[in-house]
Amino acid sequence: MLQPELLNEFLSLPAEAQRQVIDFIAFLRQRYAVVEPASQSSDDNFINHSFIGMWSDRQDLTDSTAWVRGVREREWSDSHD
Repeated sequence: MLQPELLNEFLSLPAEAQRQVIDFIAFLRQRYAVVEPASQSSDDNFINHSFIGMWSDRQDLTDSTAWVRGVREREWSDSHD
C-alpha cells in the first residue's frame, strides 16, 4: 500500500480508531527504536576522574563481601541498641 492510500485509509477511520492507530505507531516506534551505543569519549572521561581508584590502597576493602558482612554485623547486632 502506497503512502497516499495509507493516509486515505487512516483518514477514513473514526476519530477513536485514528487515536488507536497513532498510539500503536508510537508503541512500535518505541519498541523498535535503535539504541545508539554510548560514545567512547564519555567512558574515557569517566575513567579519568580523580575519584576512580581513590580507595585502591585500603586493605580493609580488598574483600568487599567480607567488608559488607562486617559492617552489617556491627550495625545489626543486638548490642547496638
